[in-house]
Amino acid sequence: MNEKTMFNLTYGLFVLTARQGEKDSGCIINTAGQVTAVPNRISIAVNKTNYTHDMVLGTGKFNVSILSEAADFSIFKRFGFQSGRDVNKFDGYANMKRSENGIYYITEGTNGYISASVEQTLDLGTHTLFIASVEDMDVLSSVPSTTYTYYQNNIKPKPQPKPETEKGKTIWRCRICGYEYVGEELPADFICPICKHPASDFEKITG
Repeated sequence: MNEKTMFNLTYGLFVLTARQGEKDSGCIINTAGQVTAVPNRISIAVNKTNYTHDMVLGTGKFNVSILSEAADFSIFKRFGFQSGRDVNKFDGYANMKRSENGIYYITEGTNGYISASVEQTLDLGTHTLFIASVEDMDVLSSVPSTTYTYYQNNIKPKPQPKPETEKGKTIWRCRICGYEYVGEELPADFICPICKHPASDFEKITG
């Protein structure tokens, strides 16, 4: 079985935002889509290690900001490479507005946002699938949505040359951010501590 086949599926990229009490947070997700038109519903799948996941689960409310090809890498670093448990991701950030549900949406490098209210959840082990009714939405620009492929080819910085792997050692390198795990076997449920991507996004390098 060729695991790389999954990379041929089309994915968008989004900033998922939520608010619980006086705390705001957000994270990058790549699974959001319409599931029914009447009534209008969307689905999102969110890794349980994300702090924003717990906020959505607790409040039942969220916004999805649709990233466009105008997005730069700083958005991905802010919302994808650090945890809302440790930092306020909106500290010093001005490119957002609050929608009618009181949750931020991103106005920089996005072409639209959707506000939704959770109707159903499905436990997927590492992730939770949320089915939600659309409560509000708006188009923010005409710039095309960024795909996962566009992000890899045009937004994500090209990896710097890595030193040769020490003889006899096996390294598993994250294709997304370059994090390296040393060990003969990478646990199937391993999550990258930097970008939160799963074991399927790691490649094996043998010295």
